Amino acid sequence: MSGAGVRSLRRCLVAGGAGAVGGMFASLLAGSGAEVVVVDPAGGDIAGDITAPGDALVAELGKADLVLLAVPERTGLAAIPLIAPHLRPGALLVDTLSVKDAVVTALQGVEGVQAVSLNPMFAPALGMPGKPVATVVVHDGPAAAELLRLLAEWGGRPVLLDAERHDRLTAAAQVLTHASVLGFGLALEELGTDIGELGEIAPPPHATLLALLARIASGTPEVYWDIQVANPDAVRARGALAASVRRLADLIDGGDEAGFAAAQGRLRDLFGTALDEHRDTCAHLFDALSASTRIEAT
Repeated sequence: MSGAGVRSLRRCLVAGGAGAVGGMFASLLAGSGAEVVVVDPAGGDIAGDITAPGDALVAELGKADLVLLAVPERTGLAAIPLIAPHLRPGALLVDTLSVKDAVVTALQGVEGVQAVSLNPMFAPALGMPGKPVATVVVHDGPAAAELLRLLAEWGGRPVLLDAERHDRLTAAAQVLTHASVLGFGLALEELGTDIGELGEIAPPPHATLLALLARIASGTPEVYWDIQVANPDAVRARGALAASVRRLADLIDGGDEAGFAAAQGRLRDLFGTALDEHRDTCAHLFDALSASTRIEAT
């Protein structure tokens, strides 16, 4: 791998390294020259539970320059106070939880170590290059700075936030998005519509929604559940979605064409100067979708 590689983060322990997110970080760290130890109940260098550290795991924790928790929220929150006493002074403790309120509070209570809370805003299978990585620096230091350098070296785009802003933004970027797509799917189920028949006539917007639904439906339920349940702004986001559908229905059912046009105008104004950029992105997506359909048909 090009770049400077690891400097001080030479020995790294990745809990949950057999999973998609943990496996991505384990591979990237190893590719940058780190010695990586994977801990996972499903198998790894240590087939164990990070919330029940045995002698072998405790020994590794004491030697690690970086400990990364790529685990579900309840596991990560349970693990932090259990592993913290075994970390060497100055070590870097990192998590990849989707919600930051509780985990950042937990990390703030750990003394003598550096801490960074990450949220890769993409599925690991897509790869990191060009993708945003939401980043909350909890306890800064040279190891934390090296991690941010590595993220950029791997092609990622670290976006520095605090915990409150992270959760507020992800309530819209993740909670609202996933709820919208899942709601679309549940509506299709309610309508009893055949997906195969829809695919035959689907215009690009509908085909795009079907693709999003297929991706989420194929994912790990626990990941999407944690996002919907743990975010402190999730209830508000889902409530706004439900209310907006009711508002739209009221406009249509009431025959308020002028109100409908005004609502569309407000949505256009919502984008400000970014309207053209996002509209062009949609056109590119639709072009790629049409090209893919043409290839499959040949």
